Amino acid sequence: MMYKKILLTLDGSENSKRAAEHAINISDINNADIAVLFVVEPYYPRLATLPIDIPKENYYIDIRDEGKKILKDFDNKLEENKSQGKCQNINITCLIKDGKAYIEIFNAMDKENVDLVVMGASGSHNVLDRITLGSVTERVIREARIPVIVIP
Repeated sequence: MMYKKILLTLDGSENSKRAAEHAINISDINNADIAVLFVVEPYYPRLATLPIDIPKENYYIDIRDEGKKILKDFDNKLEENKSQGKCQNINITCLIKDGKAYIEIFNAMDKENVDLVVMGASGSHNVLDRITLGSVTERVIREARIPVIVIP
């Protein structure tokens, strides 16, 4: 099957970095564009009971800044591949969305008209992600109407 547009979800984890490599390779083989998505999850009141000191007023700013860096790192990786002759005609769309990750992933699937999702397995890089994002990969696999590749 040939793909025209890939949705790559990134969260900064090692699994999502490996997923990015796969997305670049699939994109190169298929001459497919890539939409890259980073989701800023809303603050959940239950997190206030955890022994983690997260300043509420800085939460969104810090996570959004992390997302910008992650997307920039991916863009740099894609440019590196282009300098090596790969992914020459690939267009990239970078998205940072606020909301529940699985909802924003499905919204991006529809809005960006993708025909493949590439994402890292749940192997989140911090406690906050494990609590708020633990079931995202499973839910996407279960409910997606297009192929999903999960990279461990």
